[in-house]
Amino acid sequence: MLIRVFIVLATTAAAVALAAAQEPDRIEIVLPRDAIPTIDKPEFEPADKADRVMANEELVIGLVGTRERRAYSTWQLDRHEIVNDVFEGRPIAVTW
Repeated sequence: MLIRVFIVLATTAAAVALAAAQEPDRIEIVLPRDAIPTIDKPEFEPADKADRVMANEELVIGLVGTRERRAYSTWQLDRHEIVNDVFEGRPIAVTW
C-alpha cells in the first residue's frame, strides 16, 4: 500500500539546545502525565465544506493513500498534539 505523507514541521531545536547547555543535568516537568488530551475519534468534513471551519491558509498534516485522503489541522493539534486514527485500515498516530 502506498501512503504519501506531507508533514509541515516546526522546530525549536535552538531553544532546546540553549536550555540544555545552561543546565545539562536539570529536568523540569512542566505538565503532569496525560495533561494534554489526545483526539481518539477524529471527525472530518468533506473538502468542499471544510472552508466553514478552516481558513484557506491554515496548515495541515496531510495523508494521501490509494483510497483515502485526510487533512489534520495543526491548529487543533496545537491543543491536542496527537490524533489516534485508522487510515486505510491501518492504525496511525498523527503528531504535532
